[in-house]
This record gives sequence, structure tokens and C-alpha cells, in this order.
Amino acid sequence: MYSRLLVPLDGSTTAELALDHAASLARLSGATVVLLHVIEELKHCNGFERPQVYIEQVHPGFLAAGQALLDAAAARLRGQGLAVETLLVESKGERVSVLVAQQALSARCDLVVLGTHGRRGVDRLLMGSDAEQVARIAPVPVMLVRQPQSAAVTSQPEWVGTAA
Repeated sequence: MYSRLLVPLDGSTTAELALDHAASLARLSGATVVLLHVIEELKHCNGFERPQVYIEQVHPGFLAAGQALLDAAAARLRGQGLAVETLLVESKGERVSVLVAQQALSARCDLVVLGTHGRRGVDRLLMGSDAEQVARIAPVPVMLVRQPQSAAVTSQPEWVGTAA
């Protein structure tokens, strides 16, 4: 059914859940898991670093951290006998969702398995949703994986479900 699964990783709990789902699918279908980490350079600097410090310390540091994240996930999957590839991409100001969609195409993946926080209301409005954007623009099907309701913190008012 699926032969190449793209799993974007950012170190979050929901990304780990997506990785677990992708591993299960890969075991069932014999698919290769393609792990992707997109580095958003602007999240790793404040603009006040001297150029030499950025070039010699900051940039290599976030590249190494991104590669370490990919290597740890790849080792875990390879330990389960799965075929794994890794991709480390720098955003260079491009939106992460666009890069995920582009990588799905260029890596010849036929499914994106992506963790989502499932934000609603004001949180979604303020923080945006890369997962939702990927689902809208990806050239392949997208599986969104969210924490089970019991594990997620709900924001329901206390009066919901009680008699008035």
C-alpha cells in the first residue's frame, strides 16, 4: 500500500506519537520511513550575535542538534528492523509546511505522518497550525496523529457536562 512514509520530527511528544504510528505502518507494509527535520534558523538566533559567532558556533550547533534528533529516531527504527532515511533541511525563511510538502514530493513519499497538537480557537489563531497547512497543500495523503484525549489537557469550562 505505502512504500515511503515521510515523518517530520521536531522533538515534540506529538511528533514521537506520529513516529510510532509510522513505524507500525512501515512494519505492516514494508515501507521505508523517511525522517525529516526542518531547522528554522530564526528560532536559534536573536540577531545580536556577531557574524563570526553565528557562523562558528550557533549555526553548527543547531545543525548538530537537528542531526542528533534524526539519528536517535533513525537508530530506534533501525533497531526494529525498519528501513530508514533522514533529511535535514534549513528553512531559510520558508514556511515549514511548504518545506514538508516539497520534501514529500522530492523524496517520493506516498504518505506524510505528522503529529498535531489539535489546537482550537484562540490558540490555533495565535499559534497557527503547520499540520493543518501541510494537510491542505501536501501532494500526497496526510495522516495527522494527535495525543489521546485522556492524555491531552482539555480546556473545557467546569460547568460543561454538569446539571445547571
